[in-house]
Amino acid sequence: MNISRMNSRIIVQKNTVTVDRYQNHVNVWIDYFSCAAYASTYAAKETGNEITSEERSVTFCCRYCPELAVVSSTGYRIVFQDEVYNIQSVDAMNYQKDEIRFTCARVHR
Repeated sequence: MNISRMNSRIIVQKNTVTVDRYQNHVNVWIDYFSCAAYASTYAAKETGNEITSEERSVTFCCRYCPELAVVSSTGYRIVFQDEVYNIQSVDAMNYQKDEIRFTCARVHR
């Protein structure tokens, strides 16, 4: 793992349920953890028979820490350069506690 390549800042957000002033339960995204990461393997894939939309996927490599060890593909997402990415898979890199890789797809807003 080359730490000098981790020059991008990502924010991991967690989906939580809060109660608004009318006592309604609302799902909101809160910032859970921020760290340096290496963004790689930018790939664009076109969907549909015609060129209708482009799906961007990015792999983020981060140093291992206990906060990132609990991140899963459900209930978490990543914000990178003001773009929101859903986590598709989490790779613990053979459980060596050295680095964690997140494969993500961009969310269309």
